[in-house]
Amino acid sequence: MGLMVGLYAGTQSKLAVLGGIITIAIVDAMSDSFGIHLAEESSKHNKQTEVWEVALATFVTKFIFALTFALPVIFLDLKIAVMVSFAWGLFLLGILSIMVAKWRDESILHAIAEHWGITILVVFISYYTGTLISSTFGSMII
Repeated sequence: MGLMVGLYAGTQSKLAVLGGIITIAIVDAMSDSFGIHLAEESSKHNKQTEVWEVALATFVTKFIFALTFALPVIFLDLKIAVMVSFAWGLFLLGILSIMVAKWRDESILHAIAEHWGITILVVFISYYTGTLISSTFGSMII
């Protein structure tokens, strides 16, 4: 969400925001699946096929999850799409926060407040970073 909001604030470009989402979908999913692969491979208890299955499942899940943020950008006005994607992200984060809180037997409200608070801070910083970049470098021709 942070990258999407920062790109929106800095460019107001549907192409830039969509390109950022797709890039993150690929690169972040690959990076995390590689990290999982290394972690699973370091365990002597995992078979090689299990290591690859976990890595592939991580990649596919993260890739599809990230691409869900592209749908509003494709089908809606960019400003509305960013707001819809932000709400979608908070909804998903809320669901994950509830699951983790229940699993850890902790306060659901505290978990949601903590995770949403951090997310809103990141998005706020990303928005103003994008605005600063735009105002500083926006007149440059690349």
